[in-house]
Amino acid sequence: MKPFRPTGLPTKPLSANKSSRPPRRRWRIAWLLAVGVLVNYFDRVNLSVSQAALNTTFGISTITFGYLSGAYNWTYAICQLPIGVLLDRFGIRRIGRISTFIWSVASFGAAITSGIGGFFGARFLLGVGEAPTFPANAKAIGHWFPPSERSSATSLNDAAAKFASAIGVPLIGIILLKVGWRWSFATTGFISFAYFLLFSRMYRDPQDDPHLSDAERRHIAEHIEPDPDSIQPPPASLGFLLRQRKVLGLAIGFGSYNYVFYLLLTWLPTYLSTALHIDLLHSFLYTGVPWLFATATDLMGGWLADYLIQRGYDPSRVRKTFIICGTAFGLGILGAVNAHTATRALIWISISIGGLAAAAPVGWSIPSMIAPRGSVGTVGGIVNFSNQISAITASIVTGYIVSITHSYAWAFGISAIYLVVGIASYIFLLGRIEQIPHQPIPA
Repeated sequence: MKPFRPTGLPTKPLSANKSSRPPRRRWRIAWLLAVGVLVNYFDRVNLSVSQAALNTTFGISTITFGYLSGAYNWTYAICQLPIGVLLDRFGIRRIGRISTFIWSVASFGAAITSGIGGFFGARFLLGVGEAPTFPANAKAIGHWFPPSERSSATSLNDAAAKFASAIGVPLIGIILLKVGWRWSFATTGFISFAYFLLFSRMYRDPQDDPHLSDAERRHIAEHIEPDPDSIQPPPASLGFLLRQRKVLGLAIGFGSYNYVFYLLLTWLPTYLSTALHIDLLHSFLYTGVPWLFATATDLMGGWLADYLIQRGYDPSRVRKTFIICGTAFGLGILGAVNAHTATRALIWISISIGGLAAAAPVGWSIPSMIAPRGSVGTVGGIVNFSNQISAITASIVTGYIVSITHSYAWAFGISAIYLVVGIASYIFLLGRIEQIPHQPIPA
């Protein structure tokens, strides 16, 4: 097997000899992280399923629901930049154990709250607990996988977010209709606590994992360029990273993806039930259709990108093609503007979220490739901060638009404009996907 060449020059295909393949402990770690994302999104979609029930219990308006939907993202966004720094300083395992415990407590808090103020508090706490998830996963995959496998590994995590919506909305919806919204939140609390125990038991960085074989350790190490001085440099400063065009281009582009993602994550069941006049149970069931399609395209996008790179195609060109074309497919959401049947709406929404999903795992693998050494967590935090600002905006702006116009046309149109901005950022700011030179050390 020839080593991966980050220069993008053609290489021979990887050996197909199964006997030469290293053990696959790293893929168990990827699946562990994916399960965490799945549980993470059960907590998130629970609110979108509960809108009608919360309106009955607390008498909230569409605008208030928009703010409540964004409450989680406020603390999530505020925590992104410091979380990146903390991850680079204290490590994935320590931060991950604390965060998974906090988000399970937040779900139980929502289940027992006696007023809308307590519900806002539970959502704020959930944002704090789940803030490290994606920056930590990006950093972990950078530790555990060579560059030629990172898109595939990342696709498991990102596909889990889509699959959580595909199965979570119908299942949580049925629990809500059968036993009430408090038990739906308590159920996600129990699932979250179980994941806390699983993560605490299983996750280690490669150098600390006693079950990692020497063969797999060499496989991981031989594809990652060592530091020439064998000394890990200090993390680049936040100010330095925020001035880098590549970081800004990735952050803006990914923000446009997350705007559409959260618009659909938060409002799709309500859109189907109110705009298309579908009963609540069927709106829960139909909501799963676009997310199932997105799960498949997410996995396919990550696998295909890695396959092309392993076949010798230029890695930067492959990854940029995926994120630009996938984001362009996201413009399919405009087709739902004039859809008057559930079938047409679901087709256009599936095209939109399916294209974005295919680009997402490739995009999430990029922070570990452009970040200066020792700064992957911080770059991931910057990107996810942009994502959460977009999520907050999508939840609140959609609430106002629907309340004023009684239509989702402008809500979908604004998301399309943002996607165009995101595509331009990938083209003109991100540039070639390669590591940013480390911050100069003052004399």
